[in-house]
Amino acid sequence: MSRGRMEAFSDGVLAIVITIMVLKLNAPKDLTLDAVKEVFPTFLAYILSFIYVGIYWANHHHLINMTDSVSGRLLWKNLHWIFWMSLIPMATEWMGLNPYKSLPALFYGIILFMCAVSYNIVQAEVIKINGKDSQIFRNIGNDLKGKLSIIAYAAAIIFAFYFPVISYLIYIAIALTWIVPDSRLEKA
Repeated sequence: MSRGRMEAFSDGVLAIVITIMVLKLNAPKDLTLDAVKEVFPTFLAYILSFIYVGIYWANHHHLINMTDSVSGRLLWKNLHWIFWMSLIPMATEWMGLNPYKSLPALFYGIILFMCAVSYNIVQAEVIKINGKDSQIFRNIGNDLKGKLSIIAYAAAIIFAFYFPVISYLIYIAIALTWIVPDSRLEKA
């Protein structure tokens, strides 16, 4: 399979993820501030998840364009990442409908954690395909930022049991660190 075909499939799934999320948004039922307050947590959850999907989409584009070939192993590792990405709409909706509850914050964190871990696995496979002398290895190397993000997700998952709002703040902080596509990938 060509890298273009793999990237097109991934792009399609991510587009569907965003479409599902936006279709789950509801307008306020009334023209009152209380009606707006009722849907506001879901809207905030959508914004955060949209940003996450956008971050992954941009970085995945740069990552895949840096590889010369696509192996069967890379395809399966990419599918593993897409699986976790496809769960974002469900986690987003649950979190938006239950903004101060531990279990939805925990579930959202687990999904983000697994998206990060599985993306890290895809990244490692691309590096393996291209070798340690490749530009991608020089640009990404050890990926400290990615590893620190995974640790931060783990901390947020623990906080979700007791302080869901702190978990949300951690999720936002991680997204802010990644909001601009990884400049190391753009250099390649």
